[in-house]
Amino acid sequence: MLKQILSKLPRKSPKSDSLDSAGSDSGSNTPNLGNGFQCTIGGSSLTSKLNVVKRVSSAVFPSSIAAGAEAVEPHLSFKEVSNPQKHNLFISKLNLCCEFIDSSDPVKQDVKRETLIELVDFVSSGSAKFSEPAISALCKMCAMNLFRVFPPKYRSNFTGGETDDEEPLFDPAWSHLQIVYDLLVRFISYSSLDIKVAKKHVDHSFIVKLLDLFDSEDPRERDCLKTILHRIYGKFMVHRPFIRKAVSNIIYRFVFETERHNGISELLEIFGSVISGFALPLKEEHKIFLWRALIPLHKPKSVGIYHQQLTYCVVQFIDKDPKLASTVIKGLLKYWPVTNSQKELMFLSELEEVLEMTSMDEFQKVMVPLFRRIRCCLNSSHYQVAERAHLLWNNEHILNLIAHNRQVILPLVFPAIERNTQNHWNQAVLNLTLNVKKMFSDMDEELVLACQCKLEEEDIRSSAAAEKRRLTWERLETAAGVQPVACNFLAPIKPAACPVVC
Repeated sequence: MLKQILSKLPRKSPKSDSLDSAGSDSGSNTPNLGNGFQCTIGGSSLTSKLNVVKRVSSAVFPSSIAAGAEAVEPHLSFKEVSNPQKHNLFISKLNLCCEFIDSSDPVKQDVKRETLIELVDFVSSGSAKFSEPAISALCKMCAMNLFRVFPPKYRSNFTGGETDDEEPLFDPAWSHLQIVYDLLVRFISYSSLDIKVAKKHVDHSFIVKLLDLFDSEDPRERDCLKTILHRIYGKFMVHRPFIRKAVSNIIYRFVFETERHNGISELLEIFGSVISGFALPLKEEHKIFLWRALIPLHKPKSVGIYHQQLTYCVVQFIDKDPKLASTVIKGLLKYWPVTNSQKELMFLSELEEVLEMTSMDEFQKVMVPLFRRIRCCLNSSHYQVAERAHLLWNNEHILNLIAHNRQVILPLVFPAIERNTQNHWNQAVLNLTLNVKKMFSDMDEELVLACQCKLEEEDIRSSAAAEKRRLTWERLETAAGVQPVACNFLAPIKPAACPVVC
């Protein structure tokens, strides 16, 4: 029984015996195997090399992507490695740049900066291959270097962002951040990038954190973010609805809660080109964005910072769907400023652009409340507001709309025109008022005369009512026949002396 078991055990071949004996005799010599290749037989040397590769792999590569990849020393240059190894070196350098370097160590900072520049040059050359491990490593590196929480704002005013009187604040780490942003832009714009793979890592979480960076005080950073977000929106079509929703949430928070955000103008600039690309007919989602996000953006005090971009977005919507003009005008009237003259000037400029694109049917829906507001602007004691309101009549399209609806509009504005000719202090406004009156006379002189007669009758009635009130007060004072009112007040009661001795 024992012999049968022993006979089934594998026997040592003579060739292996000879190799074992050769290995024990020669130590670490490298015998020729007869096919042109040589190998090291020394066990200790082979084990040490495997341990080095394992240490480098665990230090540089994530465990999820290091399997099956040969590790490459990250401090090597791309010129020092063969083409098959460049991909692994690229990932190795990306993971090396994930390390946070304190500002107190300038040597390591310079090394990291040079590594980042190498990565940008490598991607720019077109030699990079963005496999899933490479995309994962790059997104991780960008997240580690870019995504951060900004310190509290210490601005003295509450404008919600930079104004013309304030100098922008520049991030001291911009020289480092700029290279990372440059690398991210080149990655997003890479022609052979596989979007199906990239969208797994440029996901919703990545986009939300990228949008949070728009609140940066540094305008250079916001400009880079504008380029990146625009290219993500153009290339990652699957993320477009989410980006629109996320930007809407930022606007809601700004308008209805904080009124503080530095990147509203950049976000609106992106959406200006996005809106121009909307397909027709417009989806209900897009119209809701206009009603709930863009129109309420006229409310904050800091509207002057982003008003130019906001006007462009609104005009693009009307260009896509002219029926939205009346909705936009109603929104402007809802948020029309009463005490802020500079803001009122911006509203008048935007109103002119909107009216230029307004059809007759849409104009007739809003002309009565609109010209009641314009009437107030014509009589404004702020000469720039009054002047800007009069200049609406110099626009040919607006003048045509007014001419076709003069039976309704002239009775609304004629009292303001007459009041200006009699009382306004500014000569330029007075001249403009006379020009507007002449335009109406040229359109329909009979209507102007009728309005003038009606105004004179109203003035007579108003004067009679004022005289009647004066006489009534005189009769009341005579009928009272008492001493001056001040003598009828009760004498003030002196407070009782405090019984407690202090």
